[in-house]
Amino acid sequence: MNKTSTIKQTRLPAKAGVGLKGEHYQDICETSPDIGWFEVHPENYMGAGGAPHHYLTKIRENYPLSLHGVGLSIGGSLPPSEEHLSRVKELVDRYQPESFSEHLAWSSHEAGFFNDLLPLPLTEETCQTVSEHIDLIQETLGQKLLLENPSTYVGFEREDFTEIEFLKEIVKRTGCGLLLDVNNVYVSCTNHERSPEDYIKNFPMEAVGEIHLGGHAPDEDDLGNPLLIDAHDRKVVEDVWALYDQAISQKGPVATLIEWDNDVPTWDVLFSEAQLAEEVLQKYESQTSSTNAPDKESDLKEPILKEQVA
Repeated sequence: MNKTSTIKQTRLPAKAGVGLKGEHYQDICETSPDIGWFEVHPENYMGAGGAPHHYLTKIRENYPLSLHGVGLSIGGSLPPSEEHLSRVKELVDRYQPESFSEHLAWSSHEAGFFNDLLPLPLTEETCQTVSEHIDLIQETLGQKLLLENPSTYVGFEREDFTEIEFLKEIVKRTGCGLLLDVNNVYVSCTNHERSPEDYIKNFPMEAVGEIHLGGHAPDEDDLGNPLLIDAHDRKVVEDVWALYDQAISQKGPVATLIEWDNDVPTWDVLFSEAQLAEEVLQKYESQTSSTNAPDKESDLKEPILKEQVA
């Protein structure tokens, strides 16, 4: 990547935000809720005008914005579609988002498009391909990309990296950042019988520019073992809140999104979930402020002691 000042860095506030849904346009415009920021999927705003752009323009005037892509197919064998990337750039230029993110996944091949985020083998070949695609996206958009860790349900016979090693290498090669989806960590680790706490402990928090939280659907595989589905259709569960607390204790406060894309609730329910995340952020903000506060008693004594020595 051409690492120049033309690549805009992530600028989201370390506050809780939510995904912007059409069901909530009126509530937001009429009440101006005290919330940190909003996130949208650019694929939902690729029309020339209409109600979506009308409301997004009004909301963007008062709130920071993040674009969270789902269609660039970063892990595909072919480069991202020039047409799709061009349309994303139009939105970036139009709304000047504080952040742009995408998924470590693939969803298209040649003329085919799959309405899903499909897993990748974590090999050197994949690492090179993903790095090249991220370079292209960042150079085209002029915006730093945050790459999201995936939810996975199957493993591959051959892998050269662990997922964390793979993400670290992508950051090293491209200069991109990371979007830590805590629910994805919990889903994947449960499905593969790994420790989500260890995953969070070893995650490269220095690269994290945003965190996602969401709900998942419990299920079973053909053998009756637990299988979690990243459904985004319900509240965040207690185990994921505990992982989030662990992540913020390591990273410090960082922009955090509540994702709720299916069976969308009323605004008050979504807002209350964001407030729970805000409470965690405020807790660690207060602890940081307390730790960094000057010791007033020491400040008063130090000049006296120096004077006595003199």
